[in-house]
Amino acid sequence: MLRVVAVPLGVLLCALALLAPAGRVRGVVPAAAQADRSLTGQLLVATEGLQDPRFAHTVVYVVRHDADGAFGLVVNRPGPEMPLAPLLRQFGLDDRGVTGGIRAHYGGPVEPGRGFVLHTAEYATAGTERLAGSLALTSQPAVLADIARGTGPRRYRLLHGYAGWRAGQLEGEIDAGAWITASVDADILFDDDYATKWDRAMARRRLTI
Repeated sequence: MLRVVAVPLGVLLCALALLAPAGRVRGVVPAAAQADRSLTGQLLVATEGLQDPRFAHTVVYVVRHDADGAFGLVVNRPGPEMPLAPLLRQFGLDDRGVTGGIRAHYGGPVEPGRGFVLHTAEYATAGTERLAGSLALTSQPAVLADIARGTGPRRYRLLHGYAGWRAGQLEGEIDAGAWITASVDADILFDDDYATKWDRAMARRRLTI
């Protein structure tokens, strides 16, 4: 089922002014530092039994999972399309000649005013962190300017908010049957066929954790 997050454009523009400052994104660690049993770089797919409206029928990309907890981004809840020029002005960036827009996506219920761009790893700028596989995460507004001018990442998603779990919490939810795990697929992360993302992710389920 397609779930569009209804966020007024003006409110979202103001919220995204809290895009993370320079430096490492809190909670993100290099792929080489992950534990062998980590779910980092995998998908979490909500089961039918998960009725929490914040997560029902969601697909979550796990950015980090270690002994301290987990951090992930919901990838199948689109929000409004925003014009890029005023968004760039919001950050004090040059908007001359900029047209078009960018869609914001609900990344999770934690810190909804914090923005992230999940993208393919051929692109990097200040504040970019390499993730598992060929993915990266950027939390600097400059990425929006590069996207606006066609020099940004090949595939990307702008997200606001994230999903977070304290130590042991995610494991408990998986044991309780709230989530299944699945291998990641770039199309599920980045294409616009939102109505089928959950089904496609469920079809990639892992038999063991």
